Amino acid sequence: MNYYLLVYGVYLPVTVLLTVWVARTLFTNGRTFLVDIFHGNEPLADSVNKLLITGFYLINIGYATLTLRSTDEIGSYQQSVEELSIKIGTIILILGGMHFFNLYVFYKLRSRAQDYGNALNFVVNKPEK
Repeated sequence: MNYYLLVYGVYLPVTVLLTVWVARTLFTNGRTFLVDIFHGNEPLADSVNKLLITGFYLINIGYATLTLRSTDEIGSYQQSVEELSIKIGTIILILGGMHFFNLYVFYKLRSRAQDYGNALNFVVNKPEK
C-alpha cells in the first residue's frame, strides 16, 4: 500500500476544512470590528473583510500545498498517523497564529480609530475660553 497517498488524502481535506472554518469565523465575527474601525461605513468594512479573507485563504492553502510533500519514509499506518499529526498540527498552529495576528491588527486599528475620533471630537467641541 502507498502510505503517502493515504497521508495526502487525509491531509489536504482536513487542512482545507480547517482553513475554511477559521476563515468563516474570522469573516463573520471580524465584520463588527471593521464596521467600528471604519466609523459605521459598512460597504468599506465589508470590502476590507473580503480582501482579508481572500489573503487568509491564499496564505494558508498555499502553505498547505507547499508542505504537502513528505520526505520521511512512511511504511506503516503508525508512521502515516505520525506524519499527519506533524502536518496538521503545524497547520493548526499557523491558523491560530494568523487568528491572533488578525485580532492584534483589529485591536490596533480600533485603537487608532478611537484616538482619531476622540481628537476629532475635541476639535469640533473645543471648549470656549
